[in-house]
Amino acid sequence: MTATPLLAGVDAGTTRIRALLFEPDGAIAAEGSTATPTVHTRPGWAHHEAEALWRASADALRQATAKIDDPGRIAGVAVASVGEAAVPLDAKGEPSYHAIAWFDQRPVDEFAWLERTIGAEELFTLTGLNAKPIHGLCKLLWLKAKEPDAFARTKSWLNIADYLAWRLSGAAATDYSIASRTLALDLRTLDWAGELLDEVGVPRELFQPLRPSGARLGTVTAEAARQTGLPESCVVGVGGHDHILGALAAGAWQEGVVVNSMGTAEALLLALDRPIDGAELGRKGYSQGAIVVDRPGYYAVGGLITSGAAIEWFRSLLGGEISDAELIIEGEAAPPGSLGVCFLPHLRMASPPQPDAAARGAFLGLSTETGRGVLYRAVLEGIAYDARRILEGLLEFPGMPGVRSLRAIGGSTRNGLLMAIKAAVYDREITVAEMPETASLAAAILGGLAAGLYPDLAGALAGITRRERVVTPEPATAALYDRRFRDVYWRALEGLDPLHQAALAADRADR
Repeated sequence: MTATPLLAGVDAGTTRIRALLFEPDGAIAAEGSTATPTVHTRPGWAHHEAEALWRASADALRQATAKIDDPGRIAGVAVASVGEAAVPLDAKGEPSYHAIAWFDQRPVDEFAWLERTIGAEELFTLTGLNAKPIHGLCKLLWLKAKEPDAFARTKSWLNIADYLAWRLSGAAATDYSIASRTLALDLRTLDWAGELLDEVGVPRELFQPLRPSGARLGTVTAEAARQTGLPESCVVGVGGHDHILGALAAGAWQEGVVVNSMGTAEALLLALDRPIDGAELGRKGYSQGAIVVDRPGYYAVGGLITSGAAIEWFRSLLGGEISDAELIIEGEAAPPGSLGVCFLPHLRMASPPQPDAAARGAFLGLSTETGRGVLYRAVLEGIAYDARRILEGLLEFPGMPGVRSLRAIGGSTRNGLLMAIKAAVYDREITVAEMPETASLAAAILGGLAAGLYPDLAGALAGITRRERVVTPEPATAALYDRRFRDVYWRALEGLDPLHQAALAADRADR
């Protein structure tokens, strides 16, 4: 009797690198996890050493493969990762510089130059992106301006998912969902934007061939097999961007379904038949992108970059000694509305539809009655208010489909209090994937497609057993949150905006 094949999915996220082994129906067979190795050198700067990323990923895979009797059963593997970080390589395949972290803000001058030179609306029309310093092209321009020797040595630009797949197989490619985050993809032609790259002086040859997610790259090399425990027969497939792949695995890539992907950062994604024309979407901070598996699919997205990060930030202020479970119990004991405390979760910048780079986080309404549990609940409520604001702003645009259902994926869905608050703030039922590691599952599915285990994407998704729960809003709480959202949260955003601008100007003057 032939043993059932297994599939491996790697999710290289902001804080953790997870490697899971799945049965073809999506059941977890084994898993491993390591911290994402990140170096913080100064405020606003962060990077990864390429070799450390590979070692952490290999270790997570080794943990998982060591837990099964026969690793030879693993037929396919693919990688999901964050979307705006890449490893620059020289002609010998060695790193020419660090991998600048996706959230790193150092290319602000290069971003400003790019907007002056090309124009924000032109960039949005071409790439679908509301351009920010975090995008790959801005990081390449920073490397060119600030580290010219490293830029001159750079011959390849491998996004994190690309790099890890290359370390596994020896073959390099970029999928369309990761390419959509580089600011170098022409969203209409689904090809690298050669004229843009020529105009800004970045060689097109740095970018990898574009391949559909689930395309076959090759098999695991002998050295990668030794380090990971994967068999050399295991097929390596093209992966993609973690938020987008998570939506794919959740079966939510269909019209009228909103996917709320919740992790360190948070994204609200709405599938589209085609890109939406007009620059207003970009001016308000939203972006568009594509994913290609069997055929092209498009999406509009807006996000809060400090969602789960705000929760971890708050916990770190307490010395990190209190557990998430204890904070949740204390937060549940606090009343809805948090005794009038309001939290703005913009610890790096504001979210759509008013993406102010000067905005910062704030607590309002503090008093002597404000305890730890109240503050914690206020943090969760602030995250939920901001997500509602992002979604409502997105749905205002002409051509957007109506919302039939709302699905939530990602590690933050484990927080039951947060999900209850979100359902009440949205005043909608939320279908929550019981297995939050949907990005890893999607990567494994793509590995299975590359290995020929599934006939196509539809066949793969049809064979996955989904475990879900539905969170229903409590009517009285939903009514309270609706009043607070309109009368307090929105007014707080508007009232603090001039103060943020003044603080930014004062900071610049003092430097």
